[in-house]
Amino acid sequence: MHRGIDHKTGVLFVCLGNICRSPMAEGAFRAAAEARGLSLLVDSAGTASYHLGQGPDARAITVARNHGVDIADQAARQIERDDFYRFTHIIAMDRANLEGLRSKAPRDGTARLAMLLDAIEGRRGEPVADPYYGDAAAFEAAWQVISRGVEAWAEKLLRESTEQSV
Repeated sequence: MHRGIDHKTGVLFVCLGNICRSPMAEGAFRAAAEARGLSLLVDSAGTASYHLGQGPDARAITVARNHGVDIADQAARQIERDDFYRFTHIIAMDRANLEGLRSKAPRDGTARLAMLLDAIEGRRGEPVADPYYGDAAAFEAAWQVISRGVEAWAEKLLRESTEQSV
């Protein structure tokens, strides 16, 4: 059930190539939002164009599936100018990608830029480690951090929607 959040609210998760962290965040956030009855625009993108059109890394697909989330149908894309107007929140996985977003953001862009762990008390500015060069354990560790981050963002957006509807 829809809980009063504006359908225009949208969250875009961003990492470098859009095949590991941001697809996992997109999938985990969809599940977290759905569990709270939030109806949001959710997507992911990369700051680089390395993997355009490719699906997520097989290790990301596996770890997400192990947690009941299917991300296999996602396709990598690069951040676009319109994203800074289409989404209310653009959430980076690390400082380098946040800086990349800031450099690409149009002056009049309306999206609020942040890092994933900014929504967790005491973790503001902390990165989500890139598991790309790691093993399955690195992907599981990334999933655990991402899960905590997206749960915090879902709660934050739920609180904001409740405050706006009062």
